[in-house]
Amino acid sequence: MQHHKSTHFYAIGLSYLKADAEVRGHFSLSDTARTNLLDQAKTNGVESLVVISTCNRTELYGFAEHPYQLIHLLCENTKGTVEEFQDVAYVYKNKEAISHIFRVGSGLDSQILGDFEIISQIKFSARLSKSKGLLNSFSERLINSVIQASKRIKTETELSSGATSVSFASVQYILNNVENISDKNILLFGTGKIGRNTCENLVKHSKNSHITLINRTKTKAEEVAGKFNLVVKDYVDLESEINNSDIVIVATGAQEPTVYKSLISTTKPLLILDLSIPKNVSEDVMDLSNVSLVHMDDLAKITDDTLEKRRAYIPNAEAIIDEIMGDFNAWLDTLKFVPTIQAIKHKLTDLKNSELNTQRKKIADFNEDQAELITNNIIQKITNQFAHHLREDSATSDESLELIKKIFQLETSDNV
Repeated sequence: MQHHKSTHFYAIGLSYLKADAEVRGHFSLSDTARTNLLDQAKTNGVESLVVISTCNRTELYGFAEHPYQLIHLLCENTKGTVEEFQDVAYVYKNKEAISHIFRVGSGLDSQILGDFEIISQIKFSARLSKSKGLLNSFSERLINSVIQASKRIKTETELSSGATSVSFASVQYILNNVENISDKNILLFGTGKIGRNTCENLVKHSKNSHITLINRTKTKAEEVAGKFNLVVKDYVDLESEINNSDIVIVATGAQEPTVYKSLISTTKPLLILDLSIPKNVSEDVMDLSNVSLVHMDDLAKITDDTLEKRRAYIPNAEAIIDEIMGDFNAWLDTLKFVPTIQAIKHKLTDLKNSELNTQRKKIADFNEDQAELITNNIIQKITNQFAHHLREDSATSDESLELIKKIFQLETSDNV
């Protein structure tokens, strides 16, 4: 683990905690943008980088001399500016960055507590980085530890029991706010994952058989519709379908609004759910008194009993994280000592060699093999003592390292 003298492990990013949907939209990365970002990282001296972009967060985890390298990469590849980033961002370094990725991967930092969608995103991102040669042994082992923690939290606690996700919350919202749901006309516009899940749950819970699906590319719509047995209409029918609906669920992945006031002519009550980041429904629909608009961020605030029950399991989840993160940090600490231990060994070997040279001249029947064997064994034992001390006494290991370097006048180029 030889890094350049001054690279550190950083986590930089923004999430729903401080950034609203609009700002998150400015920093969301399309697949192409993510690929470009990774390619640029290689030429900009970033030796390991994992990039996560979901509707709730965009984060970069990587080794850099300065976090600005990572912030710059993010802003270069998104609509967001550095100023905007600084308003809502967080930057964690070394142990704090490690701790952050564990919390994120375990659903403790999710908009809806215990939402494990994120771990598959992390796996995917790590695979992508690895395929581009941007996953060093540190990052790979870290990601594997995070995956292990999330698996154990899933099986050993009830942090994610009960159905709770944005799509679940949107179904709850519809069921609580719309009467006679089974008679209503529902339109799903777009095939985003959360929209698909919402429709799947609606079909299950509302016994509604008239859900229509429209997508810009019809073949994609037909694939999705086949599963839930929805009616597929053409994109040109969008306006008439919106006006024929009681509920419109928007799950398009567009960068600009796809639904706006001028499309709406119906005077019946119309509920629009915008499950897209960036927002895909223009605020101007609110000018119409019969229209109510709900965005994903509003839905995430729907905390039901399920979430209350989940909070009880936070301590268990944290204990699992502490254990696995403890193992990871212990592994990291031993890496930190490797250069020093090797330097001690070299130093003692130099002392040994010069001493043997002196004695060789003085002693007539000098036994080379015996001298070699005895001195090597002693060197090994002394080195082991140092290694043992550094491993056991991790609280003061940095001071110990400094002291050892002073005593032996060592120059080591170690920096993890």
